[in-house]
Amino acid sequence: MLALARWLMRGTPYAAGGAALASLVPWLFWLGAAIAALMTLRKGFVPALPVIIAAAMPAGWWWVQGDVIPLASILLVTLMAVILRERMRWGESLIVGTLVAAVMVQLGIFSPPGGTELMLEQLREGSQEVDRMLTEFANQGYDTQTLATLVVGGVTGFVVLLAAILCLALARSWQAGLYNPGGFREEFHALRLTPKELAVLAAIGVIGMLLGAHALAMLGWIPLLVAGVALVHGFIGIKGMNGLWLVAFYVLLITTWPTILIVLLLGLIDTFANVRARLARSN
Repeated sequence: MLALARWLMRGTPYAAGGAALASLVPWLFWLGAAIAALMTLRKGFVPALPVIIAAAMPAGWWWVQGDVIPLASILLVTLMAVILRERMRWGESLIVGTLVAAVMVQLGIFSPPGGTELMLEQLREGSQEVDRMLTEFANQGYDTQTLATLVVGGVTGFVVLLAAILCLALARSWQAGLYNPGGFREEFHALRLTPKELAVLAAIGVIGMLLGAHALAMLGWIPLLVAGVALVHGFIGIKGMNGLWLVAFYVLLITTWPTILIVLLLGLIDTFANVRARLARSN
């Protein structure tokens, strides 16, 4: 992948062509988003604009076809890359990305074009259990179409935010590999939310609940999760543990909810305790 990044950085035409081609191919939009983010991180927003547009145009065509994820991911990762370049703070970039993704959910950008009525009807026909559950919700006074819209939008927003974070991390690793070897590892291992950033994140979640903007609460935990994951990476790095520990960690993270809760708790504790600094001193 680093060889590809080196070829792309030979000039704007190379990067623009690679970004456009990647965004045009189904399920390769993440590569186009990472290329746009790499150019933004390295050169800034204005010089990277031709590459961003080249990545966004095919993604816009997919938007017209009904797939909003590629274009939303490209625009979101570009915004996060601009903030990371200017502020040099992963926490701020993650918080802004989360806020923008939540706003897109609330605006209904990720809602099905034809509404959720047909989807609910198909679910009812396909499963008696789902039909019974939806009927119970309706009897309790809930609008099932509103709930379905919120769930579909929230899940899609989560996918877009996660894709943007992963693409930003890939672009940052490319940048470090080309111009600052080892820099991304050091930066990611040191990632933690400051108390101020955590307070902003908590305030966003509370305000979202008070205003009925449930997407803010649905996505607001993502930056804390990333901080917890970074803590695990940093711990394994400081202790010099085998990379298989990371493999086992990600398997547990993907397959079990308790692991996610533990990682969130670790990220919260690290905000106030700065666990890695303590570990480094003890070593």
